[in-house]
Amino acid sequence: MQAEAALGRFRAFLAERGLRLTRQREEVLRYCWSTHEHFTADEVWAWVRSRDRRVSRATVYRTLALLVEGGFLEKLERGRDEALYEHVLGHRHHDHMICLDCGRILEFRNDEIERLQEEVARRHRFRMLRHQLRLEGYCSRCARRHGGPEAAEASSS
Repeated sequence: MQAEAALGRFRAFLAERGLRLTRQREEVLRYCWSTHEHFTADEVWAWVRSRDRRVSRATVYRTLALLVEGGFLEKLERGRDEALYEHVLGHRHHDHMICLDCGRILEFRNDEIERLQEEVARRHRFRMLRHQLRLEGYCSRCARRHGGPEAAEASSS
């Protein structure tokens, strides 16, 4: 989805809540749509501040929260008191593997996992709206430094 289309949807989302699309909120959304990488709130704040020195960190955090609430962004808790964001509106759902050593994020999709989650929700008469699956461990490079993949498997058992 293009930034302009996302902007129109965000404007409508805000109007439903009695809020308006300010220039600062627009800049936050534009940054989010300018990258296909995961990003932190502080990265957004630094970029928006480079364009408008008056924008506050609080405005950025509140706008990111609205974007998550509206389904425009997904928030990925990375641990170490750090959250990452990525824009998801118009993108196919995927899950994440996070390396606890180097912080590398690997995205993946598995139709069997998706099917099983839906089956479990249906069995429990649970109406699933969204979900996140995050696998934590060591990427192939870091697993070697920690004694190889066998060592990583043995330590998680």
